[in-house]
Amino acid sequence: MNTSPSSIQDAHGAEAREPLSWSDPKGHVHQGPVLARTDHFSVIDCACCNYRHVLPLPSDEDLATVYSHEYYSQEKPLYIEHYLQDKDWWDEVYTERLELLEQYLAKPQRTLLDVGSGPGLFLAKGRERGWKVQGVEPSSQAAQYSRESFGLDIHQMFLTEQTAQTLGHFDAINLGEVLEHLPDPAAMLKLVRGRLNEQGLLCVIVPNDFNPFQNILRDHAGFKPWWVAPPHHLNYFNAESLAGLVQAAGFEVLHQECTFPIDLFLMMGQNYVGNSVVGRQAHGQRMQFERLLFKAGAGKLKRDLYQALARLGLGRELVLIARKCS
Repeated sequence: MNTSPSSIQDAHGAEAREPLSWSDPKGHVHQGPVLARTDHFSVIDCACCNYRHVLPLPSDEDLATVYSHEYYSQEKPLYIEHYLQDKDWWDEVYTERLELLEQYLAKPQRTLLDVGSGPGLFLAKGRERGWKVQGVEPSSQAAQYSRESFGLDIHQMFLTEQTAQTLGHFDAINLGEVLEHLPDPAAMLKLVRGRLNEQGLLCVIVPNDFNPFQNILRDHAGFKPWWVAPPHHLNYFNAESLAGLVQAAGFEVLHQECTFPIDLFLMMGQNYVGNSVVGRQAHGQRMQFERLLFKAGAGKLKRDLYQALARLGLGRELVLIARKCS
């Protein structure tokens, strides 16, 4: 059964034991066993970085072209449309996430920066709850939508050492689906740490890839590793490697959980890989499940469940909250 593009090759077994080595422009040697290959990239379990990432890593210039203009128009042309269709569910997800941040911030007034703010629903919900908010978004389509639809303060740019100086400092910084796209996620964590107030909070969300369900589907159900998607996804984390990266950047991890294990639908025969119709159906069932929990006031049950999933390595995304160390 071919369930993923043929350009993605399986690399478990004998091939995975053969290490690959590559030196980046800073002189760091990235080396580790190959876990998957595409036409132009290999994914290794890197001994230098202590997380999985592609080789070779693309340049900052190459990525700037992709994310400034191409990402929403070419890679995700219906993303904003679907995002807005799901607005009621996203509002509940973001309310829950903001409540979690507020538990760790004993302040009546709070400031929030969302890096990679997309269409702006997270910032809009934060402002509604009394946060003073700003966003950084390289996509011209998403930045324009955020400004015109919600009147948000959005900086259309990449967050760099130079651009960060224009933003001030914040009580919390959100990196939602950001670190997997960057050639040097450790440098981004160092950068945002410098923009946080003392005891400031970091919220990170990344895909949970090479997780047990994905590996079972690959090894026993004929699936290719569909989650391997360079040059858009460069890094592949699990709960341990993400926590290690954040701690090494000068943060104390306060909370970890996962999101709904959408791979369950594949395990049960609903193959959404490469099928947007089935994918939307599966996502709709996931939303129905979570909205019933929200409606029932079972938020604690949901959180306990998703924290347990994180301990098992299961769930589609990893959610981590950390505090800046002194």
